[in-house]
Amino acid sequence: MKILVTGCAGFIGMHVSQKLLERGDEVVGVDNLNDYYDVSLKELRLKQLLAYPKFSFHKLDVADRAAMSEIFAKEQPARTIHLAGQAGVRYSIVNPQAYADANLVGFVNILEGCRHNQIEHLVYASSSSVYGGNARLPFSEHDNVDHPVSLYAATKKANELMAHAYSHLFGLPTTGLRFFTVYGPWGRPDMALFLFAKAIMEGRAIDVFNAGKMVRDFTYIDDIVEGVVRVIDKPATPDPEWVALDPDPATSNVPYRVFNIGNSRPTPLMDYIEALEKALGKTAVKNYLPMQPGDVLATSANTEGLDRWVGFKPDTPVEVGVRRFADWYRACYHPSVGEGEASSRQFPGARP
Repeated sequence: MKILVTGCAGFIGMHVSQKLLERGDEVVGVDNLNDYYDVSLKELRLKQLLAYPKFSFHKLDVADRAAMSEIFAKEQPARTIHLAGQAGVRYSIVNPQAYADANLVGFVNILEGCRHNQIEHLVYASSSSVYGGNARLPFSEHDNVDHPVSLYAATKKANELMAHAYSHLFGLPTTGLRFFTVYGPWGRPDMALFLFAKAIMEGRAIDVFNAGKMVRDFTYIDDIVEGVVRVIDKPATPDPEWVALDPDPATSNVPYRVFNIGNSRPTPLMDYIEALEKALGKTAVKNYLPMQPGDVLATSANTEGLDRWVGFKPDTPVEVGVRRFADWYRACYHPSVGEGEASSRQFPGARP
C-alpha cells in the first residue's frame, strides 16, 4: 500500500520507512530537515531511503497547513505514520514555541489531512514522558496521565486527546504509540547513548544526572520498528467493553487505541553506561550532576496491551543493542571529528 511517513529522515522514521519499503510498500516521506541536531546525519539517513524506487520525498514542515493539505490530496496515501515533531524534554524548557508549532499545529494538520482524504489508519508517536508524575511502575496505558512534568510531555498528551476527538467526530481510526527511550544505530546525537559514546571516544567526561540514580526502559530501534509496522497493519477499532462510567484511557467506544512500546526491562543508568564502556573498550570519566528539570527517576513499560493487539513484545537485551550501536558508531565517527560532524564514509547499519 502507499503509506505517508512524516519525519522520515529522523531516527525512527528512517528505520520504519526502510522496513515498509523492504516489504514492498510505497512510502511518501515528509521531513523539514531542521537543524535541531546535525542536518548531515538526517541527509545521510535520507540518502539510504532514496535508493529505493518506491520512496519519494517532500521537504516540508508539518506545521505548513497548505503544504500538508496538498500532499495528502496529491499522494492519496492509504495510511499515515506520523513521526515528525519537535523532540527533547530539556529543549522544551528553553524553546517552548517550537513544540507548539510542530507538535500541536503540525498534528492538527495531520488530523485534517487524514479526515479529508479517507485515511484508513493514523499511527502517531506519543511518548513515555506522558506518564510524568506517575509513580506506579510499570507504566500502564490504563493509568491516568494528567500530570506531565515537561511541555514536551504535555504536547504528546495533547496529541492523544486530539486524536480521540477526531476518532469520535469523524470515525478516523487512530493509534498512539508511547515510545520508551529508543536507542540504536543512526540514533539522535542529542540522546544520552550518542553523547556518552562521543565523549568516551574523545576522552571527555560524560554528564551523569542525578548521580546516576535513574532507571530507564531502554528500547532497541528494531523492536520499535516491528511494533510500529504491526500496528499500522491493524487499524484501531472501538472497544466493545469500554464503559463511559469507568472510562479506560487506553481505548474508547470509537476507533481509538494507545499502546506502550518498551522493552519491559528497566535498566539502571549506570548499567547502561557500563554496557557502553564494555562495547567501546573504554572507561568513561563521569561528571555527576543533579537531576535536571523535566526528568523523571524511572520508566518501565507494561506492554501487555501491545502483545494482545498485534502479538509482539520487544525483547532485545540492552547489552546486545548497545553493542550494535557501539559497532555502528565506531565505524562512522572518529574522536577527531568536530562536534556533530559525521565521517564521510558510508554509514554501516543501513539496509541495502
